Amino acid sequence: MSISQSIFKAYDIRGIVKQDLTPENVKLIGLAIGSESIAKGERSVVVGRDGRLSGVDLMQALKAGLQESGCHIVDIGMVPTPLVYFATHTKASTSGVMITGSHNPPEYNGFKIMIAGETLSGERIQALYRRIQIGDFSSGHGTSTKVDIEQDYIECITRDVKLDKPLHIVVDAGNGVAGNIAPKLFEQLGAKVTKLFCLVDGNFPNHHPDPSKLHNLEDLIKEVKSTGADMGFAFDGDGDRLGLIDNKGNVIWADRQMILYSRDILKRNQGAKIVFDVKCSSLLPKDIVQHGGEAIMSRTGHSFIKAKLKETGAALGGEMSGHVFFKERWYGFDDALYTGSRLLEILSKTNKTCAQIFDDLPNSINTPEINIHFEKQGQQFDAMNKLAKNIDFPNAKITTIDGVRVDYDNGWGLVRPSNTTPCLVLRFEANDEKILNEIQEKFKVWLKSNDIATVTDF
Repeated sequence: MSISQSIFKAYDIRGIVKQDLTPENVKLIGLAIGSESIAKGERSVVVGRDGRLSGVDLMQALKAGLQESGCHIVDIGMVPTPLVYFATHTKASTSGVMITGSHNPPEYNGFKIMIAGETLSGERIQALYRRIQIGDFSSGHGTSTKVDIEQDYIECITRDVKLDKPLHIVVDAGNGVAGNIAPKLFEQLGAKVTKLFCLVDGNFPNHHPDPSKLHNLEDLIKEVKSTGADMGFAFDGDGDRLGLIDNKGNVIWADRQMILYSRDILKRNQGAKIVFDVKCSSLLPKDIVQHGGEAIMSRTGHSFIKAKLKETGAALGGEMSGHVFFKERWYGFDDALYTGSRLLEILSKTNKTCAQIFDDLPNSINTPEINIHFEKQGQQFDAMNKLAKNIDFPNAKITTIDGVRVDYDNGWGLVRPSNTTPCLVLRFEANDEKILNEIQEKFKVWLKSNDIATVTDF
């Protein structure tokens, strides 16, 4: 088979359309997913797609493979990723495939996969590749049924989430698929919504739909300030990551949001477990423990966080990048629409502004994600392997569950390989600017001593 193993990544399948993802290859992927689902006892598969230009053709090829394997398809059309997850929890099927390139450039697309209730990652994704290589496919004649799930989803959230007062929000969908549903959902909750780039356009003509990058939030910040809105929400391309701007135009990264969500949940669930990824602030686990919870660190990646929630029975999970997973009152999958709804609910119960709420939470000096780029996919893993063999940070706590995290009493630094793009991801935090600079300098020396010299970004 001509399909490249390189597109079978840590927590999804992702590649360049017409190069890696040809109709023939995508049909093989569908055959493999369908065969694996049937092997796990699930003969139907929910399928959805985001708003990328290649989505229609990839959907057709994927469905052909799924049906040839003997799977019956529940086609829910163009929807945010959380609606596929929602369908696997509320409809007849526990398997699902979301066709999405997430935050990658427009020429990319990919597949997030759930089989018999489990989101695939790591070895389970590699097993699909091996199934394709040896042609280990089931066969049959599956059917396809179109189902509109949007209103069921909105009604499920509006039954659960209640606002004590109306709030004004700006919604920036970045021309991603969340623009189809987010304004409707928040208006039905009782919010006033100002729309920004909510028309779905796979060319992403205004800015890239990645709320983890500050430059993609500039338009939203301006709109929040000019309209006097209570806050602004930014969505990624497939609606499973949320960016937040407070009423003063400040960016509130997801690990700071997680402190608020954790406190809210722990009021009702003392002793609850809360999962966070290695990129999150050290203030988050401290605050969780101080408010009666148990803090659990995880690898970065939506499938890893979901697996950790399932393993530990945690009530909440979250990543620095904006994936937040509510298990309390919801289903435990990453859902930016539901996360935004819960945030509105929390803020509607106070007379404080969004900025005042977050100003009252513990804070530190920290950086956003810093990327060191490489020319080719895979080079980031080679660099990380070299760094991991030469760790040199005396008197620090070293964590290696995902890259290398170096914790001191007064700050920390992290370097880890991105699983989706050829880069190393770094982040730093400290009690003050001086300590932050000192930790960054230690990392620069370490990187340079291992021949990774592209460190001018920080």
